[in-house]
Amino acid sequence: MYYNDFKDLKLSGLGMGCMRLPLVDGDDSRPDQAAVQEMVDYAMANGINYYDTAWGYHGGNSETAIGEALSKYDRSSYYLASKFPGYDLSNFDKYEEIFEKQLEKCKTDYFDFYLYHNVCEKNIDKYLDDSTGLTEFLLKKKEEGKIRHIGFSCHGELETMHRFIKKNFRHIEFCQIQLNYLDFEFQNAKDKVEELNNIGIPIWVMEGLRGGKLAKSCLGGEKLLAKSNPDYTPANWAFAFLETVPGVTMILSGMSDLEQLKQNVAFFDEWKPLSDDDIAILLTAAHYDTTGKSAGTVPCTSCRYCTSKCPMELDIPKLLALYNEHAYSEGGFIAPMMLSTFPENKQPSACIGCGACASVCPQKIDIPGTMTKFTELLKHEE
Repeated sequence: MYYNDFKDLKLSGLGMGCMRLPLVDGDDSRPDQAAVQEMVDYAMANGINYYDTAWGYHGGNSETAIGEALSKYDRSSYYLASKFPGYDLSNFDKYEEIFEKQLEKCKTDYFDFYLYHNVCEKNIDKYLDDSTGLTEFLLKKKEEGKIRHIGFSCHGELETMHRFIKKNFRHIEFCQIQLNYLDFEFQNAKDKVEELNNIGIPIWVMEGLRGGKLAKSCLGGEKLLAKSNPDYTPANWAFAFLETVPGVTMILSGMSDLEQLKQNVAFFDEWKPLSDDDIAILLTAAHYDTTGKSAGTVPCTSCRYCTSKCPMELDIPKLLALYNEHAYSEGGFIAPMMLSTFPENKQPSACIGCGACASVCPQKIDIPGTMTKFTELLKHEE
């Protein structure tokens, strides 16, 4: 296991994410404690020293499972991270109660790393509202030694991330973003990386394998990549890409069984950045995968010709971007979460089907049809 510097700490290149722990009978709220213990024992024995959990993972039981598994080890031998669940606005008046419960569940007296969880359009105003007392509370806990380092995770857009950093720059020490070679452009992760590097905030990676998708294939680039290293698995290529991204300090992987853990640990024996040619192959494969017909997405370039014609004044490019995310991911929480911040009259369902937008679209996208399809997809998942 190689290690990265963070202040005066040495963090394992690979961190154990605890959102996809092994389960009992496939029940997401029931982590298999024996299997979790086996994985933690292997991780500890093979150099992983960073463990990332959260209040809401596994129906609230991830913290309990990982706390139990780590309790047999000396507290100074690992770093534990958890998060304030601001994705639920009702939690903002419960942060003291939640924090104390988290310490109890994790069987610890302090968190090495503590994050504002999932800063996004839905909660950014609440996170920036000093009257909640949340930031004051977290800083107090840091003074008391109950929190060693404060950061935040972000699924929101670049501007939302920027707003949060601008307000909290003095005490934010790291930022956790969804980063992988597919989302480098698809989710605008590239610009987030550039922003964080420009202001000197270390990057923590989540969804490095895109929920396992990038562990299964290299999106059609396998044959070209094999010329460089025929022994690499798709997951190896995804991790190597992350190791090449400037500013990346912690790569988290939500491993679901011991075999996945063993394979990932083996790859992180040393730092293996990619050549420019291999990066280009991965990004090209990702581009074709997200824009191809098989992906179910539409080729919107955000030219915005459509918005000038829309009588409902919808932000069509943004809606199409959310449609693409939802279609490509075959569901998920990101699009519904983002749409929850839109007024009802700006939702995909507000489209009246007049076709004025489609008449000026250079990409010949059936925008009204896409809005109808998006509306139906969202209804189906309610």
